[in-house]
Amino acid sequence: MNVHSTPIEGCLVIEPRVFGDERGYFFESFNQEKFTELTGHTIPFVQDNQSYSSKGVLRGLHLQKGGSAQSKLVRVVKGEVLDVAVDVRKGSKTFGQHFSIKLSDKNNLQLFVPRGFLHGFVVLSDDAVFQYKCDNYYDRSAEGGAHYADPNLAIDWILPHDQLIVSDKDIILPNLAEAGDLGF
Repeated sequence: MNVHSTPIEGCLVIEPRVFGDERGYFFESFNQEKFTELTGHTIPFVQDNQSYSSKGVLRGLHLQKGGSAQSKLVRVVKGEVLDVAVDVRKGSKTFGQHFSIKLSDKNNLQLFVPRGFLHGFVVLSDDAVFQYKCDNYYDRSAEGGAHYADPNLAIDWILPHDQLIVSDKDIILPNLAEAGDLGF
């Protein structure tokens, strides 16, 4: 496994070692000891989630506030997505900046999104299966977020706006400047 830093401190790209031959491939998607050794983070992941979405589905930008905050390790099992993490840590030199990366079943890359980040993704392939590990349990009362099309964030979601499929809940999220205290 290789770990690559990003322009935003704490947000890391994880590249597993893939063993392939004429039968297909094998890789270790997570190993606690290696993760801790290579990232310096001892993260007790407690919940795994998986979603299935069709092309154009945009999920985000979300986070869990306060004591329910979550770090996430995300990957794509099938298809391709553009994955986005936005730094909302108060006092961070990269506050309001984002990092985006294409994750797919071809590149097998993973993104570690620490606490204090908004997170979202859009499906670029016909469909996608997206999987993530969380270090804290989901708490509906601690939901927070910002609008995916906030002009101050200037996220290029790659697909044209009229091709995006966004939930009613996500459409009404405020821009980051109006989101209030997100707890970081």
